[in-house]
Amino acid sequence: MQENEWVTGNVTLSINGQPLSMSMTVPAGRVKPHRMLPIFQQMSNTFVDMGVSEVERAGKSISCKAGCGACCRQAVPISEIEAYHIAEVVEELPEPRRSEIKQRFSDAVEHFRSNGWFDRIQEVREIAEDGRKEDAIEHLAELTAEYLREGIACPFLYDESCSIHKDRPVACREYLVTSPAENCSAPTAETIDMVPIGISPSKTLVNVGNTGRLAHIALLPLIRSLELAEQFPEKFVEKTGEKWMADFFTMLTQSDIPDSARKKPSAISGSNGRKR
Repeated sequence: MQENEWVTGNVTLSINGQPLSMSMTVPAGRVKPHRMLPIFQQMSNTFVDMGVSEVERAGKSISCKAGCGACCRQAVPISEIEAYHIAEVVEELPEPRRSEIKQRFSDAVEHFRSNGWFDRIQEVREIAEDGRKEDAIEHLAELTAEYLREGIACPFLYDESCSIHKDRPVACREYLVTSPAENCSAPTAETIDMVPIGISPSKTLVNVGNTGRLAHIALLPLIRSLELAEQFPEKFVEKTGEKWMADFFTMLTQSDIPDSARKKPSAISGSNGRKR
């Protein structure tokens, strides 16, 4: 994009009583929501960094690091826009890695389909719709623990490290612990000490750009990204970057985007002209 195709807005939020000012540069023209994902990811990084600073001030340190992939065997929940983004990331990989990654996705889906996990996860919605919210939460916790026990690694995990770190889901960005790393192999409320995140963008992203076409799926795990992107070709609406941000902030804070937001033309550097 050219210089006049971007606008910059400044927004101030309060997270756990701590003010946070952010300057965000977004497309001036109409784009689809997954083109905004790098911006949403950067916002998530900012919120996570605030949580990290808080625990470090308390004398704790982050246990997560390259080579520790225990949490990469969880049923990572993603949003609809992340599913299509992940599918694009895979398609852009060079061979033979692309085919290898696709096979890993296929094998993981087949494993959980054959053992009935996908069917059982659908029961969570039925229980919730029956008015038994606490039972649904308990059932979901049991099933996510079961998923982890199966030991199926994320298709992108190599040498216990994320091979698409800059493109990893927002839920992955929000998962940081100060408890011993080995505890993540069998996490419980008593053994895991997570970094507190004042605001969770991953939950907001579930609704941003949601077309409703995947609404029949009770939980959208990362491993189903390729399958669903192929089964349901992308049909997102287009909005200006400013409108997507307004929608995001409205959902994130459950209030309108602050009136103090200011915008002005801004240039973006980078060989491909995209803000990443």
